[in-house]
Amino acid sequence: MNRGADMEKVIGKSILKGMAIGKILFYQKGQQQVKHIKVEDTEAEKKRYEEAKEIAVRQLNELQEKATKEAGEMNAAVFEVYAIMLEDGDYVDSVLNIIETQQVNAEFAVATTGDNFSKMFAEMDDDYFKARAVDVKDISERLIDVLSGKENGGNIGNEPVIIVADDLAPSETVQMDKEKLLGFVTRHGSSNSHTAILARTMNIPALIGVDIREEWDGKLAIIDGYSGTLYVEPDQETYDQMKVRQEEDRKSREMLQQLKGKEDVTLDGKKIKLYANIGGVKDVASVLANDAAGIGLFRSEFLYLESEDYPSEESQFAAYKTVAENMAGKKVIVRTLDIGADKQIDYFNLNHENNPAMGYRAIRICLDRVDIFKTQLRALLRASVFGNIAIMYPMIISVDEVRKIKEIVEEVKAEFDAKGVPYGEFEQGIMIETPAAVMISDLLAEEVDFFSIGTNDLTQYTLAIDRQNMKLDNIYDSHHPAVLRMIQMTIENGHKHGCWVGICGELGADPTLTKTFLEMGIDELSVSPSLVLPTRKNIREIDIQKHNS
Repeated sequence: MNRGADMEKVIGKSILKGMAIGKILFYQKGQQQVKHIKVEDTEAEKKRYEEAKEIAVRQLNELQEKATKEAGEMNAAVFEVYAIMLEDGDYVDSVLNIIETQQVNAEFAVATTGDNFSKMFAEMDDDYFKARAVDVKDISERLIDVLSGKENGGNIGNEPVIIVADDLAPSETVQMDKEKLLGFVTRHGSSNSHTAILARTMNIPALIGVDIREEWDGKLAIIDGYSGTLYVEPDQETYDQMKVRQEEDRKSREMLQQLKGKEDVTLDGKKIKLYANIGGVKDVASVLANDAAGIGLFRSEFLYLESEDYPSEESQFAAYKTVAENMAGKKVIVRTLDIGADKQIDYFNLNHENNPAMGYRAIRICLDRVDIFKTQLRALLRASVFGNIAIMYPMIISVDEVRKIKEIVEEVKAEFDAKGVPYGEFEQGIMIETPAAVMISDLLAEEVDFFSIGTNDLTQYTLAIDRQNMKLDNIYDSHHPAVLRMIQMTIENGHKHGCWVGICGELGADPTLTKTFLEMGIDELSVSPSLVLPTRKNIREIDIQKHNS
């Protein structure tokens, strides 16, 4: 094959060291620009619409059947709702009327109806109807996809591909078929964003800050995550070199497999708990495959990001129970809902904020919308019967917050006691990710069982640097003495007052700091599943006493 006559070599910023070789799929956002086209035969156009509606309903019924098998009836119910909405008389009448009276194409009539109905719902006072605004948009876009011949919607196809996009939201990344995703490349984004963190959790090579072009669509490409380089239409020499690098990468990972079953202990005998971070039930397989001692961070918000509406108590219970059972007594630390900032969910109807990282997010939402919080707590407490679940609360800044949380937990316990609903013993801990929490960590330690230091946000708030801002990536320094001193202070205060202390932020997997953290007295490190064995290798080669002598 004659490759590379027009090879392009583009530099970006790597967020995962790894290699990916495959065809590019230029990812288009679901929402699309619809052309206004005048039509003569409105009856034929109405027939096109009716046929597209039948196809869309059939698709939704098939999706409901698939989702029922994979995620249970509660999670699948949204597809039934969508199918019903497509058949709604008012919606259908509006589309047909616009085609007839304005003599326009069906796509334009559907888009106009979708916009009108969505705006109408969004302006209602009732929260239920406000949430329907997003649903109407979704079903309209599905209809337009069918009418435009794009029946796969947001799917990425059957062939494994490298996704290229302007940017990817966490909700978009998490909904992609991981079996078909070789890697991704974006123009925007930050190495400290939640999408980047998700890529590391999923062990997907990714580059950001790349000057992308639509004409790359369908071309062969190589992501070199070690050098931060994207090769488009590589020449034969480059292709052969990168295939060798990819094979070396594979062999290196195989060598690490020999560390399975080994203790996480330094040469001089200091033991540490080495856990893994996950975003959902499917990630547990990777946790077990990489031999982590437990789960140090289950990002429960991805249950919400993957859902079209507030996940029910039953659907959440099923997820937590499955993870707890699969981990077979190993600790599973579930972080309660942490949305806001770069993790936006349409059906929460959060107002626009000029500074969302410091706004209405995480525990602040939960303490304000207690019904949502209690639903999650009920699911967690019920699941605690089936394994070693611990509950962790994010974005804490005060003792009052922790006490209010504990009161709500006691209310749920009392409710269960009255109904005879069983629940197990469980630890409660908090994320230390604000300077405020660090400075009062001695007081907070008296209220909880453990601390987990979220180094991503702690760095952001300590240095006053927006972790989403690419222009500041070069000064976003998790090694800053101020950040390291805060980690040291948190560990010391935690231990003085009976708390064990872990790190679940990205810094926990930084090999240049493993020895430093062990010297500080850290009890636990939680890293992406793919980094468990490399971190174990690092731990087992450290001699703290020799270093200190």
